[in-house]
Amino acid sequence: MELDAQRADYFAYYARSLALARRLPEACAAADEALSRDLQDARLLNMLGHVYMQAHAIASAVMAFERALARQESFAPFHFDLGYALAAQGEVKRAEQELEACIRLDPRHWAAHLSLSKLQRQTPESQHLERLQSLIRQHDRDLGAQIFLNMALGKEHEDLADYPQAFAHFARGKAAARSSRPASAERDKSMFDALVRAFPDRMESSREDGTAHAPIFIVGMPRTGTTLLDRILSSHPQVYSAGELQNFSTVLQRASGSPVALLSTPDIAATTRHIDWKQLGEDYIESTRPGTDAAPRFTDNMPHNFLYAGFIARALPLARILCLRRDPLDTCLGNFRQLFRLESGFYDYSLDLLDTGRYYIQFDRLMRHWNEVLPGRLLEVSYESLVEDPETEIRRTLAFCDLPWDEACLHSENNAAPVNTPNAWQVRAPIYTSAVGRWRRYAPQLGELRALLEDAGITLAD
Repeated sequence: MELDAQRADYFAYYARSLALARRLPEACAAADEALSRDLQDARLLNMLGHVYMQAHAIASAVMAFERALARQESFAPFHFDLGYALAAQGEVKRAEQELEACIRLDPRHWAAHLSLSKLQRQTPESQHLERLQSLIRQHDRDLGAQIFLNMALGKEHEDLADYPQAFAHFARGKAAARSSRPASAERDKSMFDALVRAFPDRMESSREDGTAHAPIFIVGMPRTGTTLLDRILSSHPQVYSAGELQNFSTVLQRASGSPVALLSTPDIAATTRHIDWKQLGEDYIESTRPGTDAAPRFTDNMPHNFLYAGFIARALPLARILCLRRDPLDTCLGNFRQLFRLESGFYDYSLDLLDTGRYYIQFDRLMRHWNEVLPGRLLEVSYESLVEDPETEIRRTLAFCDLPWDEACLHSENNAAPVNTPNAWQVRAPIYTSAVGRWRRYAPQLGELRALLEDAGITLAD
């Protein structure tokens, strides 16, 4: 870059490097510079689209993907990437067209089949069962096909209310994915043990005035309504949604100086003892700029930040932490039904239904610990209360965040902001209650899970 700052490709690679280091504002600036220099390489344009997606700059990502596709229209992955970005932007029809184009060019692009099934609710008149069933029979030895096509079939059978078939496909898809991954239950328990040991004492509550620019962390088990709450809060004129940021864990890891993942170390307290917490908080805020300057407050909607609640409380005394809690069986089923990023070890538990239950037990234990040692810093929000009595729960949540009431929060379906999450169409719908008690549709398949949770003292609905 220093030797030749006019090279568009140098800026593109620099943008990718910055994104990998989670320096996302700088990454976007470098990507903008690359595009302003009339970058022509389709592969690099597509790479910049991924940089923008990481930074939650969905409109810029769509533009970069479109430019890449204009230069190499017959390359299936480019259609897939554009389709995914369009879905995040709410352009369902265009997204469907791009995903179908991807499949026409490469029927073995397995992730495109799953994305297409999740793009909207399938109906008897409009679904992909025949194609999916044909492909899964043809490619019975292809691990990727068995993972993605089974998960797609599970989603479509569920939409068509064939729950035994849906569960059978979810189980097959997850078993295929688990076949290449190590068992996670003991590793996860060790991580939770280390976190509890790292925060043995109560921390003083910081509820003083002056909450302007204080972030709002929305945490919880995945698939429990975290995105819905984010959409509700970011409908408030004073709140900007920064999306699912990995920034806090990144700046914490960097500050710790640990050569291995911080949460995998047995003595987290010793590894973090030297950290300047005030500086870490400032580094986190700076890492979110300039996007989070758009409103006085912003949300960070990374669910797994529940693991970092103690560190957040130390680094950001004015931050508010909202934890979504949902029926335990619905929570475990929701995680089992979802195919998370296979490259991330955070989600290994979700590849087995009983491991998901074991993870939930540890999550519940950690949240009870955080409530004890972080008094006044964390508010638990019931998903069921949020959808069944929205105004009461939203008023309570806004008050905790020191935000005035605003009627727009009752109509999150009008929120035009992009949403980069599985089943994005669902969070653009008006608040609905039909997902409450979904586990009952699968009650015959959940007997062992139910026994596991009850034996651990988890209260379950009848």
